[in-house]
Amino acid sequence: MTPTLPLPAALLGAAGLLPFLGLAALAGFGVPQAAPALAAYGATILAFLGAVHWGLALAGPSPANVARLGLGVVPSLIGFAALLLPVRQGLAVLAVATLATAAVETLAARRGLVPWDYLKLRWLLSAGAACCLGIGAWVAMG
Repeated sequence: MTPTLPLPAALLGAAGLLPFLGLAALAGFGVPQAAPALAAYGATILAFLGAVHWGLALAGPSPANVARLGLGVVPSLIGFAALLLPVRQGLAVLAVATLATAAVETLAARRGLVPWDYLKLRWLLSAGAACCLGIGAWVAMG
């Protein structure tokens, strides 16, 4: 039996979608700094997603820890690179990277490296974040 995700984790995770939703809406209404702010928030969250794996790796010994530590850095690097791109392209990269991170975590869950309850929440939050990032990229087209 897998442990249940603590309610505060689910609530705080859902609250983390609010800036995505608000900034995507503001970008849709033509607020000039909304799309760059959305990209900055998306890159920040992507870095956080990588950091989760550092926490899991440091929690206990496992042969997968070296790879997990390495892969935990990749989202931060992608997020940083996305911020160097024009806003539209950066938002698109962030949307894809957010979903790709969830996909990699799905593979990790199949190996018992990520709790399934966490993964369910991650897919829900990742889908919401990626949609908002995609909307921001679409709005930034012109």
